[in-house]
Amino acid sequence: MKAVRFHEYGDAGVLRYEDVEQPVPGAGQVRLRVAATSFNSVDGNIRGGFMRGPIPVELPHTPGIDVAGTVDAVGEGVHLAVGAEVIGFLPMDKPGAAAEYVLAPAEVLTPAPASVPLPDAAALPLVGLTAYQALFDHAGLQAGQRVLVNGAGGAVGGYAVQLAHNAGAYVIATASPRSGDAVKSAGADEVVDHTSAGVTTAVTEPVDVVLNLAPVAPEELAALVTLVRPGGVLVNTTVWMPAPGDEARNVRGIDLFVRSDAGQLAKLVAQVDRGELHVDVAERVPLAELPALHARAAEGAVHGKVIVVPAG
Repeated sequence: MKAVRFHEYGDAGVLRYEDVEQPVPGAGQVRLRVAATSFNSVDGNIRGGFMRGPIPVELPHTPGIDVAGTVDAVGEGVHLAVGAEVIGFLPMDKPGAAAEYVLAPAEVLTPAPASVPLPDAAALPLVGLTAYQALFDHAGLQAGQRVLVNGAGGAVGGYAVQLAHNAGAYVIATASPRSGDAVKSAGADEVVDHTSAGVTTAVTEPVDVVLNLAPVAPEELAALVTLVRPGGVLVNTTVWMPAPGDEARNVRGIDLFVRSDAGQLAKLVAQVDRGELHVDVAERVPLAELPALHARAAEGAVHGKVIVVPAG
């Protein structure tokens, strides 16, 4: 089969589109014929060798944490039917889905949404789960609360705005002019153009939750804490910069490292199929062009969610 792998850590030039032996599922595993994977920023960090502590991969390594595909073969103890269409968030330290076939633990998979093309569903798992876990597992978001999504113009932000809006929260979102309209249509009650106004100046009433998705400077992140009412929470997804809190006002700072959860993913799929959650795909890139996609991302030239599709 064809796959993209890197044999050593480095820039996008270490990625090779090459022939690899097709994997065989073991007990508890499923082999998927990949319809698509997606690009996530963590893929570049793993490839560059910056995540060797939390995510130790074996070289050569195939990237691609998200997967949408069709069950092709099953190992012992697996009850999924061959031919079933599924999606999942694969283990970050194992071979990924930038390939024509990939092995997946059966427990990370859930039936794919019926209302979107199967390849497009690869845009959902990692970013959707990041938004869900930030808002509900860590922030405990409730209807009627005020939430600030800082960096709402990205892929996680798009889901976070939709999920918070669907939960009955009042949503304030920061975005650039390029993504402002999309954030508004996703359900934001207020959109702050962070290119023209400071967030702490623009947000004049306290919020219950701040979800920070932007790679801001430490002093900017600390300033966001001042917007949180006593007893509230700041959840930060930029894990290289610890989340600040304010003990005197009982404002908690929480660092989020997303985890695979098939049950939560099934809830997101149900929202997609009910028309409550929109899966947005900005680009569809052939698997052979994944190295060029990594290079573009390193230059800051990738906007929105990109799915990566094997030939045929």
